[in-house]
Amino acid sequence: MKAIQITVDEKLLEELDESDEVKRDGRSAVMRRAAVEYLRRSRRRAISDRYRRAYAANSDLGEEYKGWEEQGEWPRD
Repeated sequence: MKAIQITVDEKLLEELDESDEVKRDGRSAVMRRAAVEYLRRSRRRAISDRYRRAYAANSDLGEEYKGWEEQGEWPRD
């Protein structure tokens, strides 16, 4: 691991230090978990954005499925 230095607002640091998780595991462990979670969410958001752009760019089903849109039927409740 590599040691880094970050600047944190005093109020945020105070709240962080008061948490049971920080008292149990330490600031570094909690910050590492927060960074991992941030990266996981960021990757998920990027993947979702790519899917959304891909499907929005080509919203029709293509010639081979033309006319089939009306053939499907939603189940009745």
